[in-house]
Amino acid sequence: MIIRNTLIILILTMLHCCAQKESVRYSKSELETIVKKYMNQAYKYNVGSQYYFNEMDKAIQNHPNIAYFWQQYAMPLFKQRKYELGMQYLDKAVALSPEEYLDYRAFIKCIFSKQYREAIQDFEKAIELYGNQHVMDHSYQFYIALCYLQLSEFEKAKNLLEPEIQENIKNHGSDWIHHSEYFYLGIAHYELGNYVKAIENFDAAIQSYPQFPDAIMFKSETLKKLNKEKDAKEYYDLALKFANEGFTINESNSIYEMYPYQINWAFYKK
Repeated sequence: MIIRNTLIILILTMLHCCAQKESVRYSKSELETIVKKYMNQAYKYNVGSQYYFNEMDKAIQNHPNIAYFWQQYAMPLFKQRKYELGMQYLDKAVALSPEEYLDYRAFIKCIFSKQYREAIQDFEKAIELYGNQHVMDHSYQFYIALCYLQLSEFEKAKNLLEPEIQENIKNHGSDWIHHSEYFYLGIAHYELGNYVKAIENFDAAIQSYPQFPDAIMFKSETLKKLNKEKDAKEYYDLALKFANEGFTINESNSIYEMYPYQINWAFYKK
């Protein structure tokens, strides 16, 4: 299957220019009809099964210029942790339609395949072309900050998250800020040794999401750094309580991948 897929990609790449010319012949309604036809057939099977991929092969062979088909082939591969194979298909989707899939590829590199420097490059290109938009519930700057955290460049992460949070509070109010933004700003301060600032941000995350065990556990660890052992133990126990009840980082893709600094509760839960 992998050899066949690779050959398909090589052949279709050679036909890229012809495919682009073909694409101008599709009206919006025609494109919708084509996509519906092939995806309805593919969705008869479990997404990610070989039957699904067989139907997607047919879609790509007949309409190699439709970026959506390439992205829909790639998506379940990433969820199966077949990152290298999936990226071949996603790269093709980006080549055909960067305005649709450049930021999505950046997100995949940040959260799924952990290619942090490449993710930063993609996000910075997307910002250059389209501004600091949002993908998967967060801004491009947010994900760049996560990449810097994973590269242990904590000051850069802080310098991205801090002004963005302040600007959003100014423009939309504090209730608009996602708890993950406070959490990761807290992480940046924690790693930099700014423990009071870290607790302020962990508290803000917990206020927004009271059962957020990862933020509570990091607050416990920060309190230890401040020699507040009794308070640290209380938050440690509370974090375990919520983790044992099934709470965790509640990003939509955290069911597939561990997010940066997400705690593996298997080491803690009883």
